[in-house]
Amino acid sequence: MQASQRLRISGMSNGLYYQPIREVEADCLPQFQTFDRQPYYNDSSQASNNYLAQNFYERYCTLESSSANGSYAVHNSPSTVSFSPNGSPMSQQDSHSYPADPHYSPDNTYGSPISGSCITDEVNDFKHKLKELENVMLGPDCNILDSYDSSFQKGINNTSLEMDSCRQVMEAISNRNLKQILIFCAKAVSDNDLLMAHWLMDELRQMVSVTGEPIQRLGAYMLEGLVARLASSGSTICKALKCKEPASTELLSYMHILYEVCPYFKFGYMSANGAIAEAMKDEKRVHIIDFQIAQGSQWLTLIQAFASRPGGPPHIRITGIDDSMSAYARGGGLNIVGKRLSKLAESFKVPFEFHAAAMSGCEVELENLGVRPGEALAVNFAFMLHHMPDESVSTQNHRDRLLRLVKSLSPKVVTLVEQESNTNTAAFYPRFLETLNYYTAMFESIDVTLPREHKERINVEQHCLAREVVNILACEGPERVERHELLGKWRSRFKMAGFTPYPLSSLVNATIKTLLENYCNKYRLQERDGVLYLGWMDRDLVASCAWK
Repeated sequence: MQASQRLRISGMSNGLYYQPIREVEADCLPQFQTFDRQPYYNDSSQASNNYLAQNFYERYCTLESSSANGSYAVHNSPSTVSFSPNGSPMSQQDSHSYPADPHYSPDNTYGSPISGSCITDEVNDFKHKLKELENVMLGPDCNILDSYDSSFQKGINNTSLEMDSCRQVMEAISNRNLKQILIFCAKAVSDNDLLMAHWLMDELRQMVSVTGEPIQRLGAYMLEGLVARLASSGSTICKALKCKEPASTELLSYMHILYEVCPYFKFGYMSANGAIAEAMKDEKRVHIIDFQIAQGSQWLTLIQAFASRPGGPPHIRITGIDDSMSAYARGGGLNIVGKRLSKLAESFKVPFEFHAAAMSGCEVELENLGVRPGEALAVNFAFMLHHMPDESVSTQNHRDRLLRLVKSLSPKVVTLVEQESNTNTAAFYPRFLETLNYYTAMFESIDVTLPREHKERINVEQHCLAREVVNILACEGPERVERHELLGKWRSRFKMAGFTPYPLSSLVNATIKTLLENYCNKYRLQERDGVLYLGWMDRDLVASCAWK
């Protein structure tokens, strides 16, 4: 019998039942299918055995606060979901009462964990009779009893561990500890303990809210990720959670709002631009290949910086690569980005060309990059490489393939900006814990900028961040595109491709510190081993570095 079944029985005597699922802001969250919770068993003998086992645990394995009386009654509360004799949940209409313990009397109650009376006496009597039988049949030196003692003690220890786990779950629910309940639910999903998982999901639905505290808002999306994982619907949900298509030429998509309210993108773009400007300070013709150009916001400040360069600006050509998701967020193709950047460059009298490559990074080949002789080359990987499948997903290993391709072009500088998180090859449960830790910091940082009731904040989190969370938790294989790695792993990949570190200018560090003065003082900037880290309190969130 699984721990979740014992917990459920103990919880029933403690007055804790399944609760009806409460709607969680239906207009803000995607809808998911419910689970079939019909009982299943056909073998009447097996059903009888299961009933006896459940009756035993109902009588003896209750929690300390229980008040079970030995019967296995079904309450008539509309919120109650009872259990079939094999432990599976069943509806009130299908339920029926089971007979009370025939040995029960008002003077014989079982309201706490196993006491030392009846069970201990029966065990001692059994062991004595077993020893007599050994002496008669096998002689006085037989060690069957010792083996029995060892097995019995092992069973007691296992039961004790499981009951301790049950108590921890019950305490977390009693204390309304949302974070801990999320962790218990993820563990149940990881262990394929469906009874426990479904029960905790029902508890979580009453605690999460897309307008609540940061952990409540993140919890809403992590819960849907867990539901989607069990329902194998993660890919469908991720496709539905697209960023808002802009309603005007101002490109005010939800991603742009996130860019404005948090310093993560600005930090990444500013640090990368500083490295490029430093590497190209004496060049007359500059070619920048951006592997995820999105709305092109990164290059607005760099074009202005080149315009004020002593001796005049260089000729700038940008090759912009993007995918369909970026096109949707922009409200159109790459021509929108090209026109925007060209107009800015013209206003600052900077010679400019734009080359569009509308494709996924996995599809990029040498001929798509438009490399020309006589141009100094800079390559930009900003928040992009973690979307490329590596050796754990595909034999093609596009992550390392792109690095080797870029190295073959002999660039002057290559910039890397990535989330400092470890979700690529991690198994589901540790991946869940990492995601919970990382996005808790992210949601807390958003909380200090946009009010909780702010409609745009809800949309930003739902369309920009929820998609990532659901993809990390619910998808596997090629469908899981959010595959973050820590900077140490990226460093190994770049070195393996033949790159060496390119030191960041101290001016970049000072400029970013000035940027952060406009934000909450809980953000922190650190430089370690030539890498800049932007964090929230004690958690690193984004890492930026350069290579050559």
